[in-house]
Amino acid sequence: MKRLFNEHIKRNIIELSGAWRFLLDPDNIGEDNGWQNGLPDGETVIVPSVWNNELGHLNYEGCGWYEKKFITNGGTLLLQFESVMTTSTVWLDGKKVGAHYGAFTQFEFIVNDINCGEHTLVVRADSRIDKKSFPQRYTDWFNYGGIARDVYAHELKGISILTNHIVYELSTDLKSVTVNAELELYNADASTLSSPVSVKIGEISIYSDDITLDGYERKTVKTPSVTISDIDLWDTDAPNLYTVTAATDTDDLIDKIGFRKIEVKNGDILLNNKSIELLGVNRHEEHPDWGFAFPAKLMKKDIDLICDMGCNTIRGSHYPNSKIFVDMLDEKGILFWSEIPMWGCGFGEEALKDEDVVARGLEMHKEMTKFYYNHPSIIIWGMHNEICTPYPCTYEISKQYNDHLRKNGGNRLITHAANHSFQDSSMEFDDIICLNVYYGWYGGSLSDWDKFVADFGEHIKKEGWENKPVIMSEFGAGALAGFHAHFDTVRWSEEYQRDLLEYCLELFHKTDYMRGTYIWQFCNIRTSPSMDINRVRYFNNKGILDEYRNPKASYFKVKELYHRYSGK
Repeated sequence: MKRLFNEHIKRNIIELSGAWRFLLDPDNIGEDNGWQNGLPDGETVIVPSVWNNELGHLNYEGCGWYEKKFITNGGTLLLQFESVMTTSTVWLDGKKVGAHYGAFTQFEFIVNDINCGEHTLVVRADSRIDKKSFPQRYTDWFNYGGIARDVYAHELKGISILTNHIVYELSTDLKSVTVNAELELYNADASTLSSPVSVKIGEISIYSDDITLDGYERKTVKTPSVTISDIDLWDTDAPNLYTVTAATDTDDLIDKIGFRKIEVKNGDILLNNKSIELLGVNRHEEHPDWGFAFPAKLMKKDIDLICDMGCNTIRGSHYPNSKIFVDMLDEKGILFWSEIPMWGCGFGEEALKDEDVVARGLEMHKEMTKFYYNHPSIIIWGMHNEICTPYPCTYEISKQYNDHLRKNGGNRLITHAANHSFQDSSMEFDDIICLNVYYGWYGGSLSDWDKFVADFGEHIKKEGWENKPVIMSEFGAGALAGFHAHFDTVRWSEEYQRDLLEYCLELFHKTDYMRGTYIWQFCNIRTSPSMDINRVRYFNNKGILDEYRNPKASYFKVKELYHRYSGK
């Protein structure tokens, strides 16, 4: 996996990104015609990529087939995919090895008894949307198709380490930490094997013991707890990271962690026992030239721009972002809100009552918490965004997702982004209440904000939620880059967007019960043709930068205000 550091030293990894053969399948006839054994024709494309950025395929929704030949030493392989849009089926040498639903999260298949030599990997990606899809058709970003992130073949030998979660609790004075590891082990051999297993944090050993596994057995091992003194905390001003190394005789797994404490208390958000105001933006990992196959170089540029603006947090709207991007946030001390792609009113009552839909959402939460667990920058798990929360079925979904995140999510705050501010019973489960409101754009005017803020303050008291901090998770206005007006009330002008954001930020900053803001949004994004409201150019133009990261007038106003609020 592409990270800021090497995850393995002992393990041999074959990078499969690069040139693949590719063939569209608009009639979905490929499997019937035997394409899983190898493509009969096609063009060369570069993976990762999405086909909607290719000439002639702009609005194609359907199936696309990929073929890659590679050479391996054989034995047991772990085939690792960082993201395929959206339904994927995988064959190795014509034999189906598995299928997966959902973009944006990593998935893996283990295959045994592979001969040394050349092999053919075939992937069918299907971007079609139906009633059970995540997201639904009516959604405010573009439904790209393809292999959007990197692909690898890992050669597993002996007892291998699949995952390692470092579970910890800081002491009251935050000077020591009690830790244990939760290791997922796998015997890649057909025969019973034993191996010493060790876990180190920095140079400190927290576990060492012998483990025996039967052939092809998978087992989770929870190590005893160990206390480490005199630790350096991970914080926004001092993002101290520790290298975690788990190893067996034949395999290893390396990760980075940081020790920090996030909590809410008396209506405030505390990071390492200190009050913090969240100053952030919503960011899509999307670009008009690359779609969701977003290059790491541009990730760094986005982070540099966001830091320059004075932000201390980013919301990954509306899906898990690339792990290398979250690595960058870990290193920079930028806080992150990660969520699944359960967006908006497309998820109506019929979909929310569908057991398959509910199960898909839960599986996405499981994948997100499994593969992003150790990242210290992730301080918020988001259950869903703007779904129809007044429905009783939504309350039950929120309860189920909340239960999973609390049990498996580590030290994080849990929330959802609500657009039914006064009718949302799911706020009961939230650590922080997050509101998406657009006065001055989707109806209303700037003067309506003051009444809303006063009314919602009374509402949380009435509901008994006055100890829950409130964040404005979305607000903003569209602006066409380069369009200026003599009158600042002209919609779509850079001046109107700038003044609306200034009004909102100043109001929210001085409101006692509000503890943060996530502006909608960092930059313009391509959106779905199904979004037929205020989507000039089929882009959501609420970015404070345009889609090529050129600043609008609001960028400089937000920079001025965020730096003043943080005192930096």
